[in-house]
Amino acid sequence: MRRIFSITLFTILSISSNAQQTNISENIYLNTAEKLLQTEGKLIIGGYGEVHYHQPFSSEKNYNGTLDVHRMVMLLGYNFSSKTQFISEIEYEHVKEVYIEQAFLQHKINSFLNIRAGLMLIPMGIVNEYHEPTSFNGVERPLVDAKISPTTWREIGAGVSGNVLVASLKYQAYIVNGFNGYNGTANLSGKNGLRNGRQKGAESFISSPNFTFKTEYYGIRGLNLGLSGYFGKTESTLYNGIDKNNQPLQTRADSSVVGLNMIGIDGRYTVGGLQIRGQYYHTNISNTAQYNKFTTINGKPNDLGSKMQGYYLEAGYNLFKHFDKTRDEFIPFVRLENYDTHLATTNGLSQNKLYHNKVITTGITYKLGKGAVVKTDLQLVKSAAAGDYSKVFSAGFGVMF
Repeated sequence: MRRIFSITLFTILSISSNAQQTNISENIYLNTAEKLLQTEGKLIIGGYGEVHYHQPFSSEKNYNGTLDVHRMVMLLGYNFSSKTQFISEIEYEHVKEVYIEQAFLQHKINSFLNIRAGLMLIPMGIVNEYHEPTSFNGVERPLVDAKISPTTWREIGAGVSGNVLVASLKYQAYIVNGFNGYNGTANLSGKNGLRNGRQKGAESFISSPNFTFKTEYYGIRGLNLGLSGYFGKTESTLYNGIDKNNQPLQTRADSSVVGLNMIGIDGRYTVGGLQIRGQYYHTNISNTAQYNKFTTINGKPNDLGSKMQGYYLEAGYNLFKHFDKTRDEFIPFVRLENYDTHLATTNGLSQNKLYHNKVITTGITYKLGKGAVVKTDLQLVKSAAAGDYSKVFSAGFGVMF
């Protein structure tokens, strides 16, 4: 599968190098924070939110449905000058939980170089940055973006970003805080992958800095290609205060961290009413044998895998595309996903087939202009250890402004 994605990416980039440059500004995707950065005035306001209904069903059991104000988000920004700006994102989840998803200061050096510092989104894939409900099909975000790239993934750091128009290239590169791999208990596992290790800027600690980057090419009309990466080690509280010459304590602390190398490839293509997008993630995790042994739970070693992988391919068609008098979009779609947090294991650990899942999601996205959307979908999920798909019908609406 990696060879297929590599060959596809190389072929598209080869074609793009010979393609005639046209007005491709519509290829440049902007999330809510990026739109606020382009807004004039002093105090700037934006936001998004979504309300969901989920109904599992089967031929053998009854299930209650669930209703949830999943998230309501306010973005507040301030332009100190034409070059210095601040953006914050405050999120309420499930009516009771409050999070800060972004809080960064940006200073513009010139037309293609900005310096950023603060709590920022890790620029992996599509959905971690473009996760507003009007920007993706399906009531919920793709499962690959929860299980492999743990959306919404953000950490405190600093770096550079920009848009090189002459090369049709957006880029970001940051030094950031890493996952909380160990703070008295193990936060990484085969079942949850890296998700429970997100520090989210909440009294986070650091023992080793990490590096992340993304480049997006938009030089062909309708096509956007992304390459992203994340490299470093997880963090551990065991390094705090130990003597650098105390080798036993250093070895013990080293056993509580793992190394991470994650690569992501993504693409979005629109022609006429056809909309195609896809993502691929591959993660290598080192030192898992030592980590699993050190973080034994209830007498059993932990089960973090040494490789994780996830990908999806999605196609939809806007049936209203050829209606001249409407800005609405009516998009039937289907998305095929595959993810495995136990793609490989070490030290005799058996691969758990429950961690390898196939997902089919099909539904309708009805965009009411640019700021509101109504969605329905049917999602089927089956692990490699299960015989039948579990089924959930979902409906909901979202707004973005």
